[in-house]
Amino acid sequence: MKFFVDTASRKEIKRLVEWGIIDGVTTNPSLLSREEGKPEEIIRDICEIVGGPVSVEVVATDYENMVKEGRRLASLHEHVVIKIPLTEDGIKAMKTLSDEGIRINATLIFNPIQALVAARAGATYVSPFVGRLDDIGHDGMQIVKQIVDIFTIHEIETKVLAASIRHPRHVLLAALAGADIVTIPPAVFDKMIRHPLTDVGLEKFLSDWKKASKSFDS
Repeated sequence: MKFFVDTASRKEIKRLVEWGIIDGVTTNPSLLSREEGKPEEIIRDICEIVGGPVSVEVVATDYENMVKEGRRLASLHEHVVIKIPLTEDGIKAMKTLSDEGIRINATLIFNPIQALVAARAGATYVSPFVGRLDDIGHDGMQIVKQIVDIFTIHEIETKVLAASIRHPRHVLLAALAGADIVTIPPAVFDKMIRHPLTDVGLEKFLSDWKKASKSFDS
């Protein structure tokens, strides 16, 4: 399972890319609006930093302008993937753009049938929103598992990208569900690598080594 980072912060992306485990980035209009600079410049910078797929969402809601905006965004950099919400106009835009060779991330997916429709429209990725489903009392990760099962049964090549990740357990469950990719906020990445027993163990090792070093010097 690949790791994407869900942010538009160039500082955070640079920090996490240095870990050597980041395969791509997902952004959205809300994330981009929080950063300084022109959106186009931010997008190009992120593409250069990560060197992998960078999802950028259209803000148009009608077919013609979705297509127009998608083409413009795709022209910014070879790594740009166009995020399009699963609406009637969005489906048509996905099909048009994917037929032109533009990669699509179908976003705001909340059930397996939506994911199947997006795949048929040529989406490269489908993004089920796990956390938002959990928020309203549904089992978000069960949706991911169902999508994975459907795509496996029918040999669909579209990748399942688990999104709206709130905590490390979501990452664990996404891996167990067979998601191809999980996109993770920087704060969750930080939680993923921490455990109190790791801290205690390291402190004990260093303390023992310090004692041993003193005996070497004496």
